[in-house]
Amino acid sequence: MSTQTNIRARLLISCHDQPGIVSAVSTFLHQYKANIVQSDQYSTDPSGGMFFMRIEFDLFEEGYDFTIVRQAFANVASSFKMEWKMDLASRRKKMAVFVSKEDHCLLELLWKWRAGELPVDIPLVISNHPTLQQEVESYGIPFIHIPVKKDNKAEAERQAIDKLLQHDVDFIVLARYMQILSPDFVGTFPKRIINIHHSFLPAFIGANPYAKAFERGVKLIGATAHYVTNDLDEGPIIEQDILRVNHRYTTEQLRVAGRQIERIALSRAVAWHTNDQIIVHGNKTIIF
Repeated sequence: MSTQTNIRARLLISCHDQPGIVSAVSTFLHQYKANIVQSDQYSTDPSGGMFFMRIEFDLFEEGYDFTIVRQAFANVASSFKMEWKMDLASRRKKMAVFVSKEDHCLLELLWKWRAGELPVDIPLVISNHPTLQQEVESYGIPFIHIPVKKDNKAEAERQAIDKLLQHDVDFIVLARYMQILSPDFVGTFPKRIINIHHSFLPAFIGANPYAKAFERGVKLIGATAHYVTNDLDEGPIIEQDILRVNHRYTTEQLRVAGRQIERIALSRAVAWHTNDQIIVHGNKTIIF
């Protein structure tokens, strides 16, 4: 008795809204005997706006060749001038983590990775301080210490880029990495660097947001996970979370409470990126 094995893939699409997109995509997948298991779409304006779509589909082992399917879809994409990405759901992305001295966001990711809740490979963790080396290596992950000073920042970034390219890294997570990345670095990994900012952006950008929040007497504090661009803390927002506080909170208490929000917001953003649930359009994100 033979059994049929299905191979799951994901397709992300963005283009100007126009008639026939859904029909063309569905017809194409049907031609390859694919079974659509999930389909989500969003249009900013049905009369000439932008159209976004995410599809999960199964291809079956008999006659299956994912590479051929992906190459063939380029013809459909071209006819609608789509920006698109098709990938296997089973492909484990390679995630690098950058960290400085604070460990809470890093450990949240490592815990989820070890528990199997974050299906990625972590080929290395890079830090500008040696503080967390023992902690990282206890997970069996290589720890790379690259000191960053005012007079060696460009060279330090070149070293880091070389390591990332050497390991064929898919995306990077800044888990409280307290350095501003240069345009050269950001340009090498566009839409592939996720940062956690310890503030509910756009409020209190830059350093020491909890001190600024305390001085302002806020009643809500938050954290923002976003893609990194050349504009400090202004990249496309992926996820935000908040916590209600009051006048009794000191700056340190705000900071302690904020760490929990940072962990949650960052881990959600990383999970969504890993699962191909995010489309970046301009300085916004569409999350399915």
